[in-house]
Amino acid sequence: MCVLLVMAVGSGCAAEPGRGGGGAGATGQAGATASAAAPAHGQEPGDRKGAGSRKAEDREEGRGEGGKEGRQGARKDSGEEGGERGKGEGRERAGEKAPVGPAEALAYVKRTKKIQAARAAAARRWGLRQAPLPAPPPPDEKPRITTRKGFEVDRHKGLPPVFTTVPTKQKIVFLTIDDGAEKDPELLRMMSELQIPYSAFLSDYVVRDDYGYFEKMQDRGVSLHNHTLTHPYLPAMPYAKQRAEICGQQARIEKRFGKRPRLFRPPYGSYDRDTLRAAKSCGVKAVPLWAAEAFPDHMEWREFDRDLHPGDIILTHFRGKVEWKGGMPDMIRHVMKVVTAKGYAVARLEDYV
Repeated sequence: MCVLLVMAVGSGCAAEPGRGGGGAGATGQAGATASAAAPAHGQEPGDRKGAGSRKAEDREEGRGEGGKEGRQGARKDSGEEGGERGKGEGRERAGEKAPVGPAEALAYVKRTKKIQAARAAAARRWGLRQAPLPAPPPPDEKPRITTRKGFEVDRHKGLPPVFTTVPTKQKIVFLTIDDGAEKDPELLRMMSELQIPYSAFLSDYVVRDDYGYFEKMQDRGVSLHNHTLTHPYLPAMPYAKQRAEICGQQARIEKRFGKRPRLFRPPYGSYDRDTLRAAKSCGVKAVPLWAAEAFPDHMEWREFDRDLHPGDIILTHFRGKVEWKGGMPDMIRHVMKVVTAKGYAVARLEDYV
């Protein structure tokens, strides 16, 4: 799933633990990996539809699939979800700014101590030796994000930036979780109690069996982003089909969760110019990849020094014990042990991008 540096981040989405596939390799054309041509999780060809078919599909879903999807679509259209959705979006928008005066600074310190006390208690409950470190207040102005050198496509100017690290000098990293295959309620509870921010990049074909799980996630302040409808290897597809995959998922997330994503992560980290053109055409502003990948028992690294750096993006997946040596809480325990031991805090990606 990676690009550049000839040294890859282990398996990434390209390997999809338990699904076969090779490691991600580097190419000059934005990381199209030769070993990742097959889709993950048993791709459903019936989901690949053009724009016209998607409109018809959305109208059909809105009339009701007899169950939850139809009701959710109807509630959204009639505005009945506004109050609940507003609460979630309010939490998403809430970003505490740096204190500007002595009284504000004192209040900020008190709040931080209270949060850390709660985190310490939660850390003990969840088997962490050390509580996660508090992230600093987000910047008043987001940093300028540019494409990482070597990750460009031909005529890249004007297309969304592709990056693995957010420019910052603060010791913060960002946690992102891909696809949506595993829906572990313990993950929701653990992340809420530990107050660890994260971002989810969803593929509809593994999410659609339980949209409610991700609604709960969103209500806890997690931003939901685009990982395509069916998780295909995009560079092997013509522009129209790429656009159907990306823009179809944009529309699906907006319909189901009330907010159109600004961020998109291509499956396997592989893309070409058509991918970025298609993403831009339906509102994508940036394409975050990753600098490290987390598993329940180890980390895999993109950089030669095999270490974290300020602003690094960490990738992991929604996976369970069937495919991993542990469950989602085990993965969180391991990644937080590494992050905290190295003196880093986890910050909210959307506050910086």
